[in-house]
Amino acid sequence: MAKSVFFSFSYDRDAWRVQQVLKMGALEGQPLLNSQDWEAVKRRGDTAIEKWIDEQMAYKKAVVVLVGNDTADRRWVRYEIAKAWDAKKPLVGIKIHGLADSKGFTDRPGKDPFATVTLKGGGTVADYVTLHSPTGSNSQQVHNAISRNLTAWVDNAYQRR
Repeated sequence: MAKSVFFSFSYDRDAWRVQQVLKMGALEGQPLLNSQDWEAVKRRGDTAIEKWIDEQMAYKKAVVVLVGNDTADRRWVRYEIAKAWDAKKPLVGIKIHGLADSKGFTDRPGKDPFATVTLKGGGTVADYVTLHSPTGSNSQQVHNAISRNLTAWVDNAYQRR
């Protein structure tokens, strides 16, 4: 059975890329909301969004941040990283900008989202958590690299003691 993880990502820009990772079948993630359902949660406000995230993350074995071009700028991704860190859940990042979107286009790489979450004692989550950069010169090669390595990356994710 696939390991159950919470996927953190930028919905608007990367949902198509995230679907490709889910279809690899190596990991079991939370249900991805379609755009109408996500908008319905957002309309209920920040407390509803936090509750949805908290409920979806609660029983997951690890948190996987799928990093595209604007992931580091997303408020809820930063919340999810901080939540995972505080809950001492294994945490890992994987760059997905090299996967094609629904129109066949790849994207520019984004900043490290772990560098945007500062720690109380100084430094950032990026000082501890690995952000993997799959190899490949086209979407298929990047897809294959992620597929080959995904389980191992999650199995070796950083976990606070």
